[in-house]
Amino acid sequence: MSSRLNKLIKNYARHISLPWQVGLADEQRVLFAVYHKEDELKLRARIEEFKVATEGAGHPWLALDITNAFPEWMAAEEYRDAYFTDPSDLIGNYPDFIQDLLDRLEQQLGDQADEGTLVALIGSGALFGFGSVAGFVKSLSAHVPGRLLVLFPGEYIDNTYRLLDARDGWGYHATPLTADN
Repeated sequence: MSSRLNKLIKNYARHISLPWQVGLADEQRVLFAVYHKEDELKLRARIEEFKVATEGAGHPWLALDITNAFPEWMAAEEYRDAYFTDPSDLIGNYPDFIQDLLDRLEQQLGDQADEGTLVALIGSGALFGFGSVAGFVKSLSAHVPGRLLVLFPGEYIDNTYRLLDARDGWGYHATPLTADN
């Protein structure tokens, strides 16, 4: 068992058991569980521990896994064969993909989430190279009435989040949860 993940899960369990403040802005209701990208598979094997901690604190858990969102979206695209003819065309942002994904997740949330629900976003690394994670999380948080937990493979250093091996990071008003805090 990874001691880093043990600490992250322990820190998460402690944080999620605190009373939830009401009246927070969307971005302030977001939690980033930051872990090393090398721990991705180990973390996925332990997602149930996050769920148990959440439910033990009296909050319903709703998981949204976006790991396969881009390949599923691409498979449904009418002009997908043109992309596969020249794979270099796949480099860049995909605002249509991001908007479609947000629309689908908003539908999934529907009546399943209320102010007491923790919505866990699994697979945020799958957005790397296809869209802005910061923009995506900001848009999604507006549709989550409770708390949004983003399982985040990257780094949090000096109030800056960096996804995977991104050169640039961004500041965000979310609560960072790491193995160190």
